[in-house]
Amino acid sequence: MFTGSIVALITPMNKEGEICHSSLKKLIDYHVLNKTKAIVSIGTTGESATLSQEEHIEVVMLTLKLANKRIPIIAGTGANATTEAISLTKRFEKSGISACLTVTPYYNKPTQEGLYQHFKAISENTKLPQILYNVPSRTGCDLLPSTVARLSEFKNIIGIKEATGDLSRIHKIKKLVKNDFLLISGDDATALDFMQLGGQGVISVTANVAAKEMAQICSYALEGKFKNARFINERLTLLHEALFIEPNPIPIKWLAKKMGLIKNDTLRLPMTPILNSTRIQIEKALQYANLQEI
Repeated sequence: MFTGSIVALITPMNKEGEICHSSLKKLIDYHVLNKTKAIVSIGTTGESATLSQEEHIEVVMLTLKLANKRIPIIAGTGANATTEAISLTKRFEKSGISACLTVTPYYNKPTQEGLYQHFKAISENTKLPQILYNVPSRTGCDLLPSTVARLSEFKNIIGIKEATGDLSRIHKIKKLVKNDFLLISGDDATALDFMQLGGQGVISVTANVAAKEMAQICSYALEGKFKNARFINERLTLLHEALFIEPNPIPIKWLAKKMGLIKNDTLRLPMTPILNSTRIQIEKALQYANLQEI
């Protein structure tokens, strides 16, 4: 369930900034229909940074309810305080979620030993499978392969979402961990190359609006049919790039609204509405990708 195309789901909101239940259901149905392998609920793309912990839990539980066991749900449970990450993880024990995605602590820039102790403490306080998440461009710290190797010794730390965009990381991690340790891309632009080098899937932003295409790309890649995968991925190349012209999830929420997947592209401050210049570039990428409005 943790290979192939996994979506980093956006969190739809109404104009007042409250969670939009009907749009969330539409998104989940869309991913079930288009064979997305799993949903990450309230990861960083889901705006975990601007939701209260109560809202965070509410959205994950609502996603579970609306999914109704049709698709696995992975809960984002990262925090820059270890005690908070443990507390959040514990709230999902026996809830029905399939795993936790835990981002490295942000802002406080821990050492490698600090990162090891952080994830070790979380692992020791839960039976839920844990997927590490390394995205130094957003957090200010980098979970190095040697530390990943140490953490992989914990039975419930099952893999990593590697979002550096550095393809050399795959080989460096693979030679230090067991064969069943999952390597999942967190960078749409390099995800196919990542899989060709030995990765098992992608936790994707692009999949929010191109679920069918991302599922097909990953399916072909896992079968070793890279020519077929590249044929589809080439159409999405401009979109992969355009969706990060402004900070995620500003562009993807606007595009999801344009495509009819959500009612509003509401964001919470300090995230601000999309610029007109960005909209123009996304529209060009959308035309090239030949995606249809829902």
